[in-house]
Amino acid sequence: MANKVKTIGVLTSGGDAPGMNAAIRAVVRTAISDGLKVKGIMRGYAGLLSEEIVDMDSTSVSDTINRGGTVLYTARCQEFTTPEGQKRGAEICRKHGIDGVVVIGGDGSFRGAGKLSALGINCIGVPGTIDLDIACTDYTIGFDTAVNTAMEAIDKIRDTSTSHERCSIIEVMGRHAGYIALWCGIANGAEEILLPERYDGDEQAIINRIIEARKKGKKHYIIINAEGIGHSTSMARRIEAATGIETRATILGHMQRGGSPTCKDRFYASIMGARAAELLAEGKSNRLVAYKHGEFIDVDIQEALAMQKDISEAQYRIAMKLVR
Repeated sequence: MANKVKTIGVLTSGGDAPGMNAAIRAVVRTAISDGLKVKGIMRGYAGLLSEEIVDMDSTSVSDTINRGGTVLYTARCQEFTTPEGQKRGAEICRKHGIDGVVVIGGDGSFRGAGKLSALGINCIGVPGTIDLDIACTDYTIGFDTAVNTAMEAIDKIRDTSTSHERCSIIEVMGRHAGYIALWCGIANGAEEILLPERYDGDEQAIINRIIEARKKGKKHYIIINAEGIGHSTSMARRIEAATGIETRATILGHMQRGGSPTCKDRFYASIMGARAAELLAEGKSNRLVAYKHGEFIDVDIQEALAMQKDISEAQYRIAMKLVR
């Protein structure tokens, strides 16, 4: 049976995502409203193991909801992937009187939360990742801001690409998931969308389409390339050599992680963070807050981690119709 909590910790782990601060703020203020004490764990699991733990109150999160990144900072922690590190993490929680933790992050962060739960520290996960790659939820904190940041950048690149009659390859984030690429490919009116889940590696077919488009009078050619495929610069060189059309690669990189979160990311993150604190106040553990079919729900962490997520075939089919 899960333990009743009196003091909770909150941490952010893995890659940062716009809206994490909104979630932290909601955790802190909801927990205090429900009679719990709150401690901030700095730098994720690495900060937990080094005991970088601070008391938090309502003023600790004032004027943070509009800020990108995470005020608690974040880091990777190889040590916490080991049984020894996990056991020490649970012992440190007990030492500081922390009997429940809200973990804001992605799959790796949730695996850690599941291990802490098994060691008697109540844990609730909140999905914070710009990649939208967590199978149990239709929404992850930061995706909306990231995809809008990328979309606006691609619009600007398109302007100069048209002026110079170029082919432009724009690489967006997504090592294993092509959601940013898919959404931007449709929203930016790209001619090619290359996704890790679907790309067949047939570069010659792309070259042939570029040549055919130029014959028809096309003044630019926009290729959205997901980070998981990568090699955008070398791809640009090969395309230019094969077509004779000036081709430039732009890697948007970490600018997609930054910036003030959109209204959607602030609102959804606030609801998720508040619900996570409520679940701990109810004595729940080993749960992940999710958004599914228009409702905020919670699911078992192990069940969530076992789920597989893929690009919607219907959305991809429509995208392919729109780019041709």
